[in-house]
Amino acid sequence: MAVTKSKSAPRLHPIEASHLHARRERVFLVLAGLFLGTLAMLNILGVTRFIALASYTPPADGGDAGAGAGWSWGTFGTYSFAVAVGVLPYPITFLCTDFISEFYGRARANAVVWVGFLLNIWVVFILWLGGVLPGSESPAFFEVRRLAFGAVTASMMAYLAAQFCDVYVFHFWKRLTNGRHLWLRNNGSTMVSQMVDTVAVITITYWAGGLDGIIAADRAATPQLLLLMATGYAFKFVCALLDTIPFYVGVRWLSGYLQIDPTQEHRADAEELLLDEM
Repeated sequence: MAVTKSKSAPRLHPIEASHLHARRERVFLVLAGLFLGTLAMLNILGVTRFIALASYTPPADGGDAGAGAGWSWGTFGTYSFAVAVGVLPYPITFLCTDFISEFYGRARANAVVWVGFLLNIWVVFILWLGGVLPGSESPAFFEVRRLAFGAVTASMMAYLAAQFCDVYVFHFWKRLTNGRHLWLRNNGSTMVSQMVDTVAVITITYWAGGLDGIIAADRAATPQLLLLMATGYAFKFVCALLDTIPFYVGVRWLSGYLQIDPTQEHRADAEELLLDEM
């Protein structure tokens, strides 16, 4: 990628360029570390607990609203709007990859996604190893292990699809708008990728037996799964809208701190040009 040289921009001395490069790498490590730490946390938490946002219980036969019928907030009912506790920190991972995509390019964003996938495998291995080694029988550990196995397996498959989708759509909108309309690529990429992730995770977790305590056996599973998907996606959709302001503020501040023009596509080329000028 050709980088336009500004006549008014001062040439950096070698020590200044070195400090700038170190600063950029530190920020990258913070973003990547936050992404990977959040990913590990949500994989362990997974579906260990569901948070009830609201529920609706239809009235009994006859049409009269009896006790417990109607809408209720913060409780489970016939139709429950609930999200897994592992979903709560998940929007942070997409915000991190958007920052990395914006300032460090698609290649580095994809590299972080692959490291996250390897981290998923590492979590599964430790959970497996902890269960087969001799030791005390801990019901809490084995319950978390049982739930996490299904959730992490689902997450590994959905994770790659969703994160690569996020990076791809982000750069698609960035190229299409010539680097303008930051809100469009931030929200557009996150909303599409979150839909992919939500559908894949809930479907695979259900078939892996991780939703046995949430999906009622005496009613059709499909409507309940669709309700879980809709609730989870609505939560992520709202989070995607809310992170627009932090993303704008972060891009504005990091542009000056890292001395990177966010309208350019590839950051590695810019750093190579900077080192060539030293």
